[in-house]
Amino acid sequence: MIKSTERFQFFDQQPEIADFCQDVIEGLSAPEPYILPKYFYDETGSKLFEAICGTDEYYPTRTEVSIIRDNIDDIVNNLGKACLLIEPGSGDSYKVRLLLDALRPIAYLPIDISRRYLQDEAQKLAAEFTWLNVHAVCADFTGKLKLPYHVESSSKVAFFPGSTIGNFLPEQAVSVLEEIKNMVGKDGGLLIGVDLKKDSAILNAAYNDKKGLTAQFNMNLLLRINRELVADFKLDGFKHHAFFNEEESRIEMHLCSLQDQQVKIDGHVFKFKKDQSILTEYSHKYSIRHFQELAKKAGFEGVKTWVDDDELFSVHYLKVR
Repeated sequence: MIKSTERFQFFDQQPEIADFCQDVIEGLSAPEPYILPKYFYDETGSKLFEAICGTDEYYPTRTEVSIIRDNIDDIVNNLGKACLLIEPGSGDSYKVRLLLDALRPIAYLPIDISRRYLQDEAQKLAAEFTWLNVHAVCADFTGKLKLPYHVESSSKVAFFPGSTIGNFLPEQAVSVLEEIKNMVGKDGGLLIGVDLKKDSAILNAAYNDKKGLTAQFNMNLLLRINRELVADFKLDGFKHHAFFNEEESRIEMHLCSLQDQQVKIDGHVFKFKKDQSILTEYSHKYSIRHFQELAKKAGFEGVKTWVDDDELFSVHYLKVR
């Protein structure tokens, strides 16, 4: 714990930088090179993603917000007041604000890998909601996570918006849902946003916005690796490339090499051919039935689902079976 007040506490469990280095080297050494998308979210990446959410093309955020706002009473009735509200991968705290006043949780526990961004957002919430206890945990929620001891006995509900679950392969998504199930425990709940299958033109536009913010967000990965791992990626040697893979029902985001080149990181040399790509993100799109089947494999049972009129996005409330 690095900072605390009467209502605000900050628990630092963030992975060491060596883990970042190891993950990048392992990913770039793979037959099909990749960088884990969790590393998008340094301070700059988190702010860029917040800006992406405000673009005309990026429908998920505004649609999910409208679903929550339009159904807030029903959502609160299902979740139950005075629970402990846990938000893995919390990032920008805009969406949770929609829940806090209506839900009045006993405490709010945001979990995020970006230390400074998490601390700033959590402190803002503690100042804004003067009745709220905020216990921020800086950690990788996809790993084995130990929650602060003083909340173990509370009734727990996780809030996992933004269709973050789509960033994982289906079998990985089951594992992440199992980790969330362990967080909330027996009789715990999960309120989760899930992006739905739709016309590919809408999807391709959402990840290739006209302002180029998604491209900057993607390229920021290379800036971060250069800065934190003393690498020598040439930023003008790569370009952003995102497209919808119809067969796999997912958006794929890549960084494509514009030339034959090599990059040095921590004594390792990585060679890239022209047009070779580094995978940086998947974003799977589900039908409601397919997602419910996935959740069931992880030990959750669907309670209720809310969808917008255009059937672009869905919000599900699940209970541990």
